[in-house]
Amino acid sequence: MAGQRRVSCGKVTEMPNCNRRIVPPVLICSLLALVSALRTEAQEVSRLSPELDQLIAPNTQVEKVTTGPGFKWTEGPVWIRNGYLLFAEIPGNAIWKWTPPPGSSPTLFIRPSGYKGTVPYGGPEPGSNGMTLDAHSRLTVAGHARRNVWRLETMNPKGQITVLADEYQGKKLNSPNDVVYSKNGDLYFTDPPYGFRTQSDKDPDKELSFNGVYRIRGALGHKAGAAPDHGALELLVKDLPRPNGIAFSPDEKTLYVSNSEPKKFWMRYRVKADGTVEGGTTLFDASSDTSSGSPDGLKVDRNGNIYSAGPGGIWIFSPAGKHLGTIRMPDRTSNVAWGDADGRTLYITMSASVYRIRTKVGGMLP
Repeated sequence: MAGQRRVSCGKVTEMPNCNRRIVPPVLICSLLALVSALRTEAQEVSRLSPELDQLIAPNTQVEKVTTGPGFKWTEGPVWIRNGYLLFAEIPGNAIWKWTPPPGSSPTLFIRPSGYKGTVPYGGPEPGSNGMTLDAHSRLTVAGHARRNVWRLETMNPKGQITVLADEYQGKKLNSPNDVVYSKNGDLYFTDPPYGFRTQSDKDPDKELSFNGVYRIRGALGHKAGAAPDHGALELLVKDLPRPNGIAFSPDEKTLYVSNSEPKKFWMRYRVKADGTVEGGTTLFDASSDTSSGSPDGLKVDRNGNIYSAGPGGIWIFSPAGKHLGTIRMPDRTSNVAWGDADGRTLYITMSASVYRIRTKVGGMLP
């Protein structure tokens, strides 16, 4: 029986005839080279400063670890010290659990994680968003379409839920997006309109006239099951169009907040002794970058360098705001989290999947 040929760029071997059209070897090699080049370009570390070599070793590769059935937009990754990762899949209104090794499928942790109504939501993002752990290892969640910030009292997905914040001065929050604790147990969070059905400031459900950055004083000590302490919720910033990701410097003297649109930039604020903030200045403005994506979730390493979702991938800045480089990704990225036992793996949520890359410095696990 006549056979077909397998081409491996220079080597031709006979294969059984499967009644398929034979493609010229030169064309196959060209296509393979193109695919390889695109794959490398899409997931490479673009190094703008030699300082980046001290954070990510040369030739370090980005690794895809998991994806799931019907995933569209993953977010809010958080590493659990028992050895697994939780992340949100917002359009699916769920939080998922992934346990190593890479390639293993995630399992459903909580659904619904955001909107709890009995009729279809009618908007693109019904689920929850950013997550972190408090000092007692309780999962704390930006409720997004649920329009609150809530805490899971145990790591049992069917365990008790405590709402920490749901309104400001008698008006419902927009859609809490991302969360971070300070060392004293206060909880800081951002509140843009992305969880609304129209994701617009003109959404008919929007009650607040601004998109704020808040602090919940004493959130760590809030009693399990107790109603939100509305008097403990404090507005810190109200002049950002779309506040999104949020993180502290290691010494907690600086609070970083990303702004997604219409301009793409990252802000830094001085944290006062009483926990409020002042003196907001622009850390970096990426508005001229037309790559897919916007400033989103961010984390800080032990040396104070900032790693943030942004146009084209994960942007890395020095504490002074110098752009050291970008982890180029093939699609829009949403957030990052430190993980693994040593805290030196950076997990990245990107569209339908989760990726990771090893770093030299790493960050503190929540």
